[in-house]
Amino acid sequence: MTCEEAKALVKPRLGHKRWTHTKNVKKMAVQLAERWGADPEKAAVAALLHDSAKELPREALLQIFADNAIIAENAPARPAAIWHGIAAAILAQTQWGVTDPEILSAIRCHTTGKPGMSLLDKILYLADMTSAERDWPGVEELRRLEMEDLDRALCQALKQSIDFVKEKGGELDPESVAAYEYQKAQLAR
Repeated sequence: MTCEEAKALVKPRLGHKRWTHTKNVKKMAVQLAERWGADPEKAAVAALLHDSAKELPREALLQIFADNAIIAENAPARPAAIWHGIAAAILAQTQWGVTDPEILSAIRCHTTGKPGMSLLDKILYLADMTSAERDWPGVEELRRLEMEDLDRALCQALKQSIDFVKEKGGELDPESVAAYEYQKAQLAR
């Protein structure tokens, strides 16, 4: 899939605010890809598709999981806030012809992370957290760090995400905790 194809597919599915976010994530993902030696085209396609299921109703997400139970794995048992990434990866794979496992993985784990993240996984995760419209406390520091040390930035981002969910009283996805513990252990080596 090309960037133009991804854009044509996703733009009509999203409201103005979400589309602006998506364009900002694409810009940041391409910057990070160029900085860290990943494929900028893959980063752009993954970024354009990452929130393609974000505005689907709960019932539609559950139907995507039911129709694709094997690749959905245990998605319905995980926190609803992360469903859109899994659903977007499923749609990309089953309906939109995306066959690149790196792109599919990056889309799938862009809200949770996972242990052993690939370079593209890390880039999309961070680009989603640090895109231009993000203005949460600490985002400037994370933007600086991701250009200096991608792995430290990822570890910090995972921790901030976990802390944010805990502060809000939300349901924590076990994959996020596993990703953080894995990344922390990698840095300790």
